[in-house]
Amino acid sequence: MLEVIQRSAAFLAQKGVESPRLQAEWLLARVLGLPRLQLYLNFTRGLTDAEADRVRQLVKRRGQREPLQHLLGTASFCGLELKVNPHVLVPRPETEALAEHAWQFLAKRQATALEVLDFGTGSGCLAITLAVRCPRARLHALDVSAEALATARENAAAHGVAERIAFCLGDGFAGLTPEQTFDLIVANPPYIPTAEIAALMPEVRDHDPRVALDGGPDGLAFYRRLAATARDRLRAGGRMMLEFGDGQAEPLRDLFGLHKWVVERVEADYTQRLRILVVGLPHERRATEAV
Repeated sequence: MLEVIQRSAAFLAQKGVESPRLQAEWLLARVLGLPRLQLYLNFTRGLTDAEADRVRQLVKRRGQREPLQHLLGTASFCGLELKVNPHVLVPRPETEALAEHAWQFLAKRQATALEVLDFGTGSGCLAITLAVRCPRARLHALDVSAEALATARENAAAHGVAERIAFCLGDGFAGLTPEQTFDLIVANPPYIPTAEIAALMPEVRDHDPRVALDGGPDGLAFYRRLAATARDRLRAGGRMMLEFGDGQAEPLRDLFGLHKWVVERVEADYTQRLRILVVGLPHERRATEAV
């Protein structure tokens, strides 16, 4: 087994895969149906011909830069294992910071029943995490992709929260009824400028859905849409929390200020890069609307 790991890691290193030894271990553990750390207790075990062939196939695909999460079939997000596939964006560690700020806000919200919108749910990672963490919340998972929503439904069912998540198919707010409003709107919208997509890592460029990456010429197309249309969807005292890309903090401050939002703060992710925009309604509107 150790020799298989070493050969696989050397092959992946030649193909430019990051952390090749770790990736080889994950693939071998997947084939053997073992937790990765248990490989260290079984280094002397040989592989059957079928197991060896399966490992070779997976290592070859990883060398062709197919994402590890696609090969494993799952990705970890905030401690939850979620199904992923080419129809959904693989959940990123930086988005976990957005989830954390969101559940902290909901925990402080006084309303008995909370309504939360996950705008562009993809795998459902944000909606499901918030449903698990916030029992008072009812989630609305919105996406333009029927295939993505099917994946999100599977993930919600696997974690026992499907009954508290409404899955909504549609392009933006057109997927909702006109009267629906929310205590919190969260979104990780596409924010890569179109011209920069070709330079992304192959795992992202060739395997994540283009619709989940392409944010238009400057990466801000979806933020303009939210800034212009989301105000009537937010309840008094509510918040909208958005993930964004490197260098976009100041343009987004200006954009949301132009549309008369209150930009409350910009938060960093776990790598200390500015990553999360938190906005709310003007104070005078909050004072006159019912919670």
